[in-house]
Amino acid sequence: MAAADPGKPLLIKRYASRRLYNTETSDYVTLEDIAAFIREGREVQIVDLKSGDDLTRQYLLQIIAEHESRGESVLPVDVLTDLVRSYTSQASTIVPQFLAMSFDMLREGQSKMMENMAKANPMSTMPGFEAMRAQQEAFFKAMTGGMMPGKGGAAEAPKQGGEDIDAMRRQLAEMQERLSKMGKG
Repeated sequence: MAAADPGKPLLIKRYASRRLYNTETSDYVTLEDIAAFIREGREVQIVDLKSGDDLTRQYLLQIIAEHESRGESVLPVDVLTDLVRSYTSQASTIVPQFLAMSFDMLREGQSKMMENMAKANPMSTMPGFEAMRAQQEAFFKAMTGGMMPGKGGAAEAPKQGGEDIDAMRRQLAEMQERLSKMGKG
C-alpha cells in the first residue's frame, strides 16, 4: 500500500474515466483502498487530473455515505438532520470548528483513558479486567477508525460473547445520544 512519506498527503489522481490512480504505487485504487489508507493514518488528496480541482471532500463524503448505507451507522439521524440544517443557517460558520474540536477531544480522551487503563492499578488484578480493557480499546478504535495516537493500524476486535457485544452496543447508543445532544446545543 502507501509507504512513501507518511507526513505528506498521498496524491490520488482521478482520470476522465473516473478511475482513481495512486501516484506513489502507480496503480489504480478503489474507494475502499482510500478508506484503508485513511484508517492507517495517512492523509489523502484526490485531484482531477485534467482540471486540477481538489476532489478530496467529495470522495470522503462518498466513503462515509457508502459505509452508512451498508448499515455501518455512526451518525444518528438527528445529527445528520442538524448537519443538513447547518448548511442553511448561521451555524454553517461554527459547525466545522465544533466538529473538529469534538473529534480532537474524543481522540485525546480515548488516548488518556487507554493510558490510565494500562497503568498498574488495583482493578487490574480483578478477573476479567484484561478482557474489559481489550473491549474498551477495540470500541474506541472502532469509533475513531483505528486512529489512536501512538498506535498503528486498524483495531482487531477481540472475540466476544453475546454479553460483551450487548455492552458495546449500549455504550455506542449512549455515545450517539451524547453526540446528538451536543448537536442540538
